[in-house]
Amino acid sequence: MSFGDFQHYPYTSTRPVTFAPNGMVATSQPLAAQIGLDALKRGGNAVDAAVATAIAMTLLEPSSNGIGSDLFALVWDGSKLHGLNGSGRAPQALNPQVIRDLGHDAIPAFGWLPITVPGAPRGWKDLHSRWGTLPFADLFAETINYAEAGFPLQERLARYWTTAAKRYGTMPQPEFAGWRETFLPEGFTPEAGAHWTSPGHAATLRRIAETGADAFYNGDVAQQIVDFAQRTGGPMTLEDLANHTSTWVDPITTNYRGYDVWEIPPNGQGIVALMALNILEGFDLRQYPRDSVQSQHLQIEAIKLAFADAQRYVGDPQGDLPPIYGQLLDKAYAAERRAQITEQAGLPTFGDPQKGGTIYLCTADKDGMMVSLIQSNYMGFGSGVVVPGTGISMQNRGHGFVLEEGHPNVLAGGKRPFHTIIPGFLTRDGQAVGPFGMLGGHQQPQGHTQMIVNMVDYDLNIQATIDAPRWHWSTGKGITVEQTMAPHVVRGLADRGHQVTIQDEGPFGTAEIIQRLPNGNYVAAVESRVDGTAAGY
Repeated sequence: MSFGDFQHYPYTSTRPVTFAPNGMVATSQPLAAQIGLDALKRGGNAVDAAVATAIAMTLLEPSSNGIGSDLFALVWDGSKLHGLNGSGRAPQALNPQVIRDLGHDAIPAFGWLPITVPGAPRGWKDLHSRWGTLPFADLFAETINYAEAGFPLQERLARYWTTAAKRYGTMPQPEFAGWRETFLPEGFTPEAGAHWTSPGHAATLRRIAETGADAFYNGDVAQQIVDFAQRTGGPMTLEDLANHTSTWVDPITTNYRGYDVWEIPPNGQGIVALMALNILEGFDLRQYPRDSVQSQHLQIEAIKLAFADAQRYVGDPQGDLPPIYGQLLDKAYAAERRAQITEQAGLPTFGDPQKGGTIYLCTADKDGMMVSLIQSNYMGFGSGVVVPGTGISMQNRGHGFVLEEGHPNVLAGGKRPFHTIIPGFLTRDGQAVGPFGMLGGHQQPQGHTQMIVNMVDYDLNIQATIDAPRWHWSTGKGITVEQTMAPHVVRGLADRGHQVTIQDEGPFGTAEIIQRLPNGNYVAAVESRVDGTAAGY
C-alpha cells in the first residue's frame, strides 16, 4: 500500500522520497541513520537498527534526548504489532504536598523535582532481548567511538544548543554544574561544524553495553546518579532506580476509513490522535480541498475536543487499562463530541464518556519487521541536571504531572506522568503499511492526525504529507500556523474566531514515515524542515 503520486510534490520540499529494497532507517540526524543502517548491513534486523540508532541519538542529538531519556516503541514482527512502554516513574519520596512545602504551586520544569527514572537504557535492552540478533554490545560501538573521537555539530543542533546554553549555562544551582561541564566545556562554542567530544557519554554507554543496562539501574552508574542527587538535593534513590521496569503493552487502535491507526496506550497521549480521528471520520473531508478553511477548521476543532478529554481523564493506569479508555475511543461517543463542532472556533471542554525535546526514528528490514520508536528528555535538554562525568542528561518528564488530588495524572511516588511522546503505526486488513511519528511535545497527536488525514483523505504521498503546512493548537481559541500556510486559509480561520499566530519556525514538530510497497520495497520520507535522513540499502 502506498499513498499518492511519488512524482507530485504540491508543497515546497528540499527532498524527494527515498526507496530501498532491503531495509531502511529514517531519523532526524544523518550520522545516527547511518549507524542504524550499518546494523542492518551487518545482518541485524529492524530492532537492532532501531536500538543502535536510539543509542546514537543520545549523543548525536543531545538537544532532544539523552541517556537519561524515556522511550516508547511499536514493533511489527511481520504479523503482529507489539508495544513497549519504556517510561520511568516518579521517585517514591515525591507527592503533591512535598512540592507545595517547597514553595511551588506546580511542578517546576527544571532541576531535580521534575526528574523521573530514565527508562531508555532498560528499553533498549528489553527490545533487544526479545528480538535482537546482533550482540547487544555491538550496537554501542560506533556511538562510543563518536563520543571519544568527537563529531561536528549539525546546523540545527548548534542553534538549539546555543539557546540551551542561555538557559542552563547561567543557572547558579549546583545541580546544573554538570550541564556546563558536559555541554559547554572550556574552549567549546556550539556552532555549526564545531567538534564536540564527550568521554562521559562513552564511559556510561560502555557500562550499559557491558552489563545489559544493569549498571544503570543496579550498579556503579546508578550509584553515580544517586550520589550526585544526594549532594545537590535530589530525591532519587537507589531503590527508585532498581525498581524500574519497562512494560509490554497492547497497542490501542481505531479504524479510520479502512485503515487501522495504532498508538501506545496511556500514560501516553496517543489516544488524543485516535479520538480526533474518530471525530473527523463523521465528516466528508474529501469534499473540501486539503488547503481549505473548512478542512483545517474541522481538524483543529476535533483536536481541541480530544485534548480536553485527555487532559481530564488520562494518566498512568498503573495496571490494566480501565474502562474509561475504551469509552473515550467509542465511535458513539465520538459522534456526541462531533456534534459540538460548529462553523466557529470553540472553547473546548471535556465530555462525559461514561455515558457510553524528542527524537523519532523508524526502521524496517528485508524480512518485513518494522519499528516505530520515540525517545525524549522533554523540553530540549530536559531538566538541566547532568550527572558529572557520565554524560547522563536527566529528563524532566515529571513536569507533566498535576498536583490536583483525585486527578488521574496527580503526582505520586512510583507513578508514570502523562507523556507526550508517541510512536505511531498504520495497518490495513491485518497487513503493515508502516511506522510514522513526529516529535514536538503536544504537537505530536496533532501531527499524527494531520498526517493521517493528508494520506488517507487527500492521498498525498508520504513526503508531501510531511511537507504540508501545519498548525498547532495550545489553549483556548489560539492556534499557531506555519508561514507557508495559504493566506486565504489563515484569513478564513481568523474569520471563524481562531486567534491565529503565524510563525516561520514554531511548535510544528518534525516527522518521519516508512511504508512498505506492494512489491516488497520500502519508501521513506523525512522531515524537510530539519537535518533528517532516510538511509536504505
